[in-house]
Amino acid sequence: MSIVRLLARPLLATGFIAAGVDRLRDSDQTAQQLRPTLDRVGAMMPSAASVTGNPQLVAKVLGATQLGAGSLLALGKLPRLSGLLLTGTAVLNAVVEYKNAETDTADERKARRAALLKNLSLIGAVLLVAVDTNGRPGLAWRAGHLADDTRRSVASLSKDAGRKSRSVQKDAAKQLKKANKTVRTTAAGIVGS
Repeated sequence: MSIVRLLARPLLATGFIAAGVDRLRDSDQTAQQLRPTLDRVGAMMPSAASVTGNPQLVAKVLGATQLGAGSLLALGKLPRLSGLLLTGTAVLNAVVEYKNAETDTADERKARRAALLKNLSLIGAVLLVAVDTNGRPGLAWRAGHLADDTRRSVASLSKDAGRKSRSVQKDAAKQLKKANKTVRTTAAGIVGS
């Protein structure tokens, strides 16, 4: 692991870990903040009513996800999965903060904009973590190369089988010619005696 990854991952994770702890400690306040967004989602997708109808549970799951994924990211364990989970929490957080921000004064609108830009930057950072292969090929690359290697192996086997088939055919023709010659010689010797 490079020194940049060694430092950057824990630094990025600290904000998510702290937010997760805060959400778990004060899940009532988080639930109140989530309620308007969850109500909108519930209105758009009635099938999600069991989840959107329980903001307290969503707040706890959000906090636990941020704490767990942030901790894994800080430790360098499952960084792509952690990055993906943190991306989801960051998107939800950005939407909730943007929708709940006060916009009565110019300073409040400026603070809302700054918070949105900060959240968008965090989303970009955790997306980069989610796709970072740490110098190792990803699953898609490995699967593609495995398919290419298999295709080449099958083609090579096919060529080898064709060559062997032609070689066996030539040998069989030679053996048949030799057998015919032996039969004619033997038949000529029997007829001549």
